[in-house]
Amino acid sequence: MGVTEQSLHNQLKDRYAELGGAVEAEVDGYVVDVVVGGTLVEIQTGNFGAIRHKLHDLLGSHRVRLVHPVPQNKWIVRLDARGGQASRRRSPKRGRVEEVFYELVHTPELIGHPGLELEVVMVDAEELWTDDGGGSWRRRRWSIADRKLLAVVESRVFTDPSDWLALVPEALRPGFTAADLARESRLRSNLAQKMVYSLRKAGLLEPAGRRGRSILYRVA
Repeated sequence: MGVTEQSLHNQLKDRYAELGGAVEAEVDGYVVDVVVGGTLVEIQTGNFGAIRHKLHDLLGSHRVRLVHPVPQNKWIVRLDARGGQASRRRSPKRGRVEEVFYELVHTPELIGHPGLELEVVMVDAEELWTDDGGGSWRRRRWSIADRKLLAVVESRVFTDPSDWLALVPEALRPGFTAADLARESRLRSNLAQKMVYSLRKAGLLEPAGRRGRSILYRVA
């Protein structure tokens, strides 16, 4: 977890702690965000690959709920040199549950794991930017200083293969390409590709021939 995620991570952790769980508990040599009723809750705002080994070790003898927030609505707050708010605007981009595949593509073997619950939390959030010259060129070198939770809009829990396959539109079930999925679900092309790759590696999709240069997939 990077420093930019600190507030969002802690705010979500506090929501689970309100259920009466133990916070920052040590389990099998690892520090777990919250333990609630025998379930280990890990909140990961970024790369799932960074905690892959931790998850696999804990899943060997525990039930784990991996919580991942996706901003459904986001406000960009630019900070001045003193850390005060210089401007605030709403991002035109609206988040989707499927954006979890940006992270799952690094750990597709977790999909459908019998001991794992994956909760995608759709949130309203603020993203705080600071003009330090060290950020992405896309943000004109502004860095993300922090992310803050404004509200939880909804959450969706994935516990078995049928939950994941529900993301594949029925109209595509006979056979589809990644481009078909992008068009039917109105996803960005690279996200649709990551989704297809992840579900295939998890054994939920299988190749079903080709259409031109594109691979056709069907539900396994």
